[in-house]
Amino acid sequence: MDERSRILVVDDDESIRKTFAAVLEEEGYWVDTAENGKEAIRKTNTNFYNLALIDIRLPDMEGTELLVRMKDTTPKMRKIIVTGYPSLQNAVEAVNREANAYILKPFDMEKALKTIREQLEKQQEEKKYDQEKVTEFIETRVKELEEEKTVAHK
Repeated sequence: MDERSRILVVDDDESIRKTFAAVLEEEGYWVDTAENGKEAIRKTNTNFYNLALIDIRLPDMEGTELLVRMKDTTPKMRKIIVTGYPSLQNAVEAVNREANAYILKPFDMEKALKTIREQLEKQQEEKKYDQEKVTEFIETRVKELEEEKTVAHK
């Protein structure tokens, strides 16, 4: 990618936040952290992040609730749920609340990094697609306006 992707790590466990931050920064990402949902919401209200890693269990709210609340602050941000409590119910709820991926603790860091890279690539593809759609809309609208102008002058 041309610019460094911005990642927010949301976990109440300081060692996990520090570990993820160190590994991700070494991979070339710009990393910020939050220890609870309220801090994550505050940060996403004032900063842009490409991706958030969200612990499923936070001290002030469930990670699945945070998924929904973050969609309001940064709709196109990719969101990955991180859990040490895997269950079908957690996975289904995360997907229903628009998590883009699901990573299990304890981490296989290579798999986690692969998932993060894949999500950032998907985000870039979506951005390109969105830009193409806006361009098509503008081109079509210009033609419509030119036609309306021609008809109006006749």
